[in-house]
Amino acid sequence: MSDANIDVNNFEPAKKPLKRKNTTTGDGSMEVETHNGIEGRSKNKPPRAKRHRTKSFSETKDNVRKVPVPAHRYTPLKENWLKIFTPIVEHLQLQVRFNLKTRNVEIRACNETKDIGNLQRAADFVKAFIYGFDVEDALALLRLDDLFVETFEIKDVKTLKGDHLSRAIGRLAGKGGRTKFTIENVTKTRIVLADSKIHILGSFQNIQLARRAICNLILGSPPSKVYGQLRNIAAGVSERL
Repeated sequence: MSDANIDVNNFEPAKKPLKRKNTTTGDGSMEVETHNGIEGRSKNKPPRAKRHRTKSFSETKDNVRKVPVPAHRYTPLKENWLKIFTPIVEHLQLQVRFNLKTRNVEIRACNETKDIGNLQRAADFVKAFIYGFDVEDALALLRLDDLFVETFEIKDVKTLKGDHLSRAIGRLAGKGGRTKFTIENVTKTRIVLADSKIHILGSFQNIQLARRAICNLILGSPPSKVYGQLRNIAAGVSERL
């Protein structure tokens, strides 16, 4: 009977870790959402009580976005800081600063902020610039709705190493960047080739078209065949219009 009592006592704390596991899975799902660019929704769940206290912006962490800046983007950020600073402060009514210690661009809502959704739009705008997009292209995230930035690596499509990887990157860029520009113009997107990472900026449907063409090039399709597929896509789009 003593053994049975010990087992019963051991069962009681076994229920507590189950509850902790549920909370950790919730946090894990939120981290995945942040990678997909949906940071606002992921942070709504834990501090629902804080959502009602939107009057005091300085108290809540939901009203701050921090975008890390890698070392190779310091000089472009410094050169284009006024172009980044002006639309965020004047149009979105937010506060921006670059923290030299943490090397993050910190965006914060204030009492003048009319829409709290502008905070996420500004964070996406800064992220797009840090990924390598031009400021003019990244501004489309502020001016237009339903625009996204999708990021994937070449190894996600096909595991390539060494010269095979460099040849795949060369096929994506083309001679003088011709292939990349063609995909951008036909699909009405913007593409950044950052080593083995690929960033695509555009609407959901246009990103799918550009990603399909890029994946075909990675898998070994000749550029001429991809050009033919893009011509068909462009003809179909012009007929719809």
